Amino acid sequence: MKFIRQFLIIILISFAGELLHAILPLPVPASIYGLLILLAGLQTKVIPLKAVDEAGGFLIEIMPMLFIPAGVGLMVSWGDLKPVLIPIMVTIVVTTVLVMGVSGRTAQFVLKKEEKKDE
Repeated sequence: MKFIRQFLIIILISFAGELLHAILPLPVPASIYGLLILLAGLQTKVIPLKAVDEAGGFLIEIMPMLFIPAGVGLMVSWGDLKPVLIPIMVTIVVTTVLVMGVSGRTAQFVLKKEEKKDE
């Protein structure tokens, strides 16, 4: 019963994200609204972590399975993707390197700031 309650909370938050997407004229996906609502709820302790912990863990465990339909869709669309494969690959590599660099610099900055705070 606890597991069902946790999934229900996640589904309701996801539905609230869908409602925000329908109401607000911004080009933001409904899933992002849902994640922001969940983040705000967890940060403000309106939603305690234990209220979604196990269901969230389960969803993370099965996440690779959720990418199978997208992979099959790419295989079906191979004919359309073939002419633009090189630009897509270059974009993926460049943005991956940029994200890794920015993440590393941010982590270093935060660690240095925490070290200064501890002194």
